[in-house]
Amino acid sequence: MGKRILRITLIVGSMAVLLYSLYCYYYYRKQEHMLFRSTKLASGYKFDFTQKFHEQFLKTGDGKLLNALYFDADSPKGVILYLHGNAGSLAGWGSLSPKYTQYHYDLYMPDYRGFGKSEGNMVSEQQFYDDVQLAYNELKKKYTEDKIVVLGYSMGTGPATWLAVHNHPKQLILQAPYYSIVDLMKQRTPRLPSFVLKYRLAINEMLPHVACPVLILHGEDDLVINYHASTRLKAFLKPTDQLILFKNQDHGAFTENPEYLSVLKKILE
Repeated sequence: MGKRILRITLIVGSMAVLLYSLYCYYYYRKQEHMLFRSTKLASGYKFDFTQKFHEQFLKTGDGKLLNALYFDADSPKGVILYLHGNAGSLAGWGSLSPKYTQYHYDLYMPDYRGFGKSEGNMVSEQQFYDDVQLAYNELKKKYTEDKIVVLGYSMGTGPATWLAVHNHPKQLILQAPYYSIVDLMKQRTPRLPSFVLKYRLAINEMLPHVACPVLILHGEDDLVINYHASTRLKAFLKPTDQLILFKNQDHGAFTENPEYLSVLKKILE
């Protein structure tokens, strides 16, 4: 009887290990699909916005073309490099442009790999960083770095912080940042081991190495990335940096919030 129970226990245990291993393997293979929820656009798609813009394609080191939009401001004092969230495409994100160009800053928006008209697919964290550096380098052809503001929203806050560490922009602005992707995933899938994650995007580890001024903005009603991620990041800010929390603000629609626009105006003007 005892041997039978032991045998059953071993079988059940082996099945549990197998199922858990399959769970981890599935997540490892599918994490790009889970993290990056892109919308593809046909190569001939025509963008339609109310303000003046032009379209660019940047060629990566491995020969892929990344799509970007450049929105022109009147009498520009600089440029904002806007790194968007993990869904959609420039067809949607581009509609935000008037909210930023009104403060006399040009706006430059790249689409990540696999988003919109951008070719390829995301395969690694370093590739993500290399691609946004390509966009930053494009801006340096026209602007000195003291005229470049790097703004990351949600998923874009990780690569935005990386750019601020490895370059010398005028300002880093983080909207609704995560502490790290590992931390975020542990909250959502606590049984998933961190070694399975290919993308760490550890803002908490990068922030202490950012030399330029940093502004963190987060809504207290954010149900996607809890605002406590930003309050924890405050520990890594310089005394002159800022964390601003907005009441009645969720994860999106920052540009519809008068408080946010007021803060943005002060920072840019």
